[in-house]
Amino acid sequence: MIRGTVLARSRRRPPDGFRLLTALVALAAPISLLLIVLLLAQQGAPAIQHYGFGFLTSRAWNPITLDFGALAFIFGTVATSLIALALALPVGVGVALFLAEPSAGRLRGSIGIGVELLAAIPSVVYGLWAVYVMAPFVLIHIEQPLAARFGSVGVLGGPARGTSLFTASLVLSVMILPTLAAVSRDVIRAVPSGLRESSVALGATWWETTWGVILPAARQGIFGATVLALGRALGETIAVTMVIGNRPEIPTSVFAPAYTLASVIANEFTEATGQLYSSALIELGLVLMLVTLTVNVLAQLLVRSTAREARA
Repeated sequence: MIRGTVLARSRRRPPDGFRLLTALVALAAPISLLLIVLLLAQQGAPAIQHYGFGFLTSRAWNPITLDFGALAFIFGTVATSLIALALALPVGVGVALFLAEPSAGRLRGSIGIGVELLAAIPSVVYGLWAVYVMAPFVLIHIEQPLAARFGSVGVLGGPARGTSLFTASLVLSVMILPTLAAVSRDVIRAVPSGLRESSVALGATWWETTWGVILPAARQGIFGATVLALGRALGETIAVTMVIGNRPEIPTSVFAPAYTLASVIANEFTEATGQLYSSALIELGLVLMLVTLTVNVLAQLLVRSTAREARA
């Protein structure tokens, strides 16, 4: 009997060649990432050697005098992504809660398909829609009233513009909404039905069950969806380029123009002349990768910390 059990287990054990193949496939992603980073570092070496660490702390960007710095672009990238995430997160989780409900399956199925189709729209189409539809509407109905009433508040001061940090954040929030909603919906559906039923049996309302039982149980998965959405926002290029204003400065107001790392690379790479100018743009690409990796690592650490607290 024991011999038969051992033989059965040995038959189920995958061969060594298969394990080696799966290991190589698993290593392909980190190795590719490392090669990309090394290539960018090699191509950007002239700028790295010339500007040193000051490249990350300088606000200057003057191709004529070859005075380059990435601080304004880092600020624009992080600011637009965080504002977009703050705007999209409550909407995405609300849509996910609505879609996860079992009742009215046809209605929720249609809405779910519509939300997921938002992810299939090309970035340039989002940009065109933002330039001709969203930006004028936001300028007249949101930015100008807020600037007129709360202009004394620093982040809301200054003249309102159609192309600004705020407009770019709005279009980014629409673009990351499908990722947030779809992943959060699947996570909420995965919450055991017994938790819901036990909460309702104890007399809790739908809101109390959702807030006190479902969301805490799905918290780790929602954090994961947030990380995916943030990664999409950090690397977005065309749509943001069309509505952010493309001014290499750190804005004092959300209604002022700004610039992102991806946008400046897309706008200026084909026009870059000279080795130092091109190398500075390549170094911006390296900085963008490092910013994305840093944000994702911090988010993963937060997810693991939250998971440990939940298990404790």
